Amino acid sequence: MQNTPDATPRPPQPLAGLRVVEFTHMVMGPTCGMVLADMGAEVIKVEPADGDRTRHLLGAGSGFFPLFNRNKKSIGINLRDEAGAAVARKLCASADVVIENFKPDTMAKYGLDYAALSATNPRLIYASHKGFLPGPYDHRTALDEVVQMMGGLAYMTGRPGDPLRAGTSVNDIMGGMFGAIAVMGALIQRGITGRGMEVQSALFENNVFLVGQHMLQYAITGQPAAPMPDRISAWAVYDVFTVKGGEQIFLAAVSDAQWATFCRVLGFADLQADARYATNNARVHERPTLLPLLRERLSLRNADELAALFEKAGLPFAPIRKPEELYDDEHLLATGGLADITLPDGARAGETARTTLCPFTMDGQRLGVRLNPPTLGEHTGELLSELGYGAGEIERLHQQTAIS
Repeated sequence: MQNTPDATPRPPQPLAGLRVVEFTHMVMGPTCGMVLADMGAEVIKVEPADGDRTRHLLGAGSGFFPLFNRNKKSIGINLRDEAGAAVARKLCASADVVIENFKPDTMAKYGLDYAALSATNPRLIYASHKGFLPGPYDHRTALDEVVQMMGGLAYMTGRPGDPLRAGTSVNDIMGGMFGAIAVMGALIQRGITGRGMEVQSALFENNVFLVGQHMLQYAITGQPAAPMPDRISAWAVYDVFTVKGGEQIFLAAVSDAQWATFCRVLGFADLQADARYATNNARVHERPTLLPLLRERLSLRNADELAALFEKAGLPFAPIRKPEELYDDEHLLATGGLADITLPDGARAGETARTTLCPFTMDGQRLGVRLNPPTLGEHTGELLSELGYGAGEIERLHQQTAIS
């Protein structure tokens, strides 16, 4: 599909010509494939014959499939059928990259592990996405929430005594991104040596990377990091304020120059002149008295008024928004941060929805949507024909439920 007028330059596709075969489900593996697909790779999603389970998740999972599977082709293969597994192996023989995120040893059962595939395709890059990198924990079943709890992120996000998972699939999404980074590094190395390699990304290690700043805080200061809601802030004014009418807004002043501007635009000359608040570190020490004073004064202003003042003065601020409100965000709309897709499944199948794009530009362009999230097996016939299967063979495979 084409999302932009013909006069608009097409976004770069630096990975055009690269074939990726993806055996993934849920979020982490599909994210890796989506990044590569957005950058122009042909990504072939191998689904079970009855479809990826995320096609029909409810609640918080209902957006998984349409978000993370755009720009991909779908082929339905029953790997438990030997004829289906043979189709998958033949497909992988045509691939530059294979991505998977199943439990350890699962792919080996079907001859789809790195050792088996690289024996006939030494240029293959094989990206495994796991709960844990190889080690004492690698037999455990991991989920984003599991590693957030055991990896310190839930502790840091919640209030003391109340661990709380982050508000999105941070480890799944970032784990997939790190997998894509590793794939691109391996591609560069293959261009030098001519040989592929296996790369691995994992939820737990991703989570540990995220909390690494708090680990280093302890290593440097000897003091354990407090959960974010209870932390000792590095800045005195860096908080959410409840203002007139019960609205909320985040306001900040993270330097002495910003503090001076903050006081000037709000008419707080007395606070600017107060020696107790002369420097940022002094204000940090005085937070127990300063913040209640600011909350009292700011409660007389409304959020829109404060936002206008802070924007004009160049001070940090943010309205407190819900995800659905971002569909009307003027910046996203003006900069092409959202793109239309056709929903492939569920009660709204065939209808249009807007999805978020990768958060970077190439040559000044956002990477758009070339292919809608596929329906199950949408490209099975096309792909098998490319591999040399005749119409009769394809029909027989369908009849024995080896493919869908």
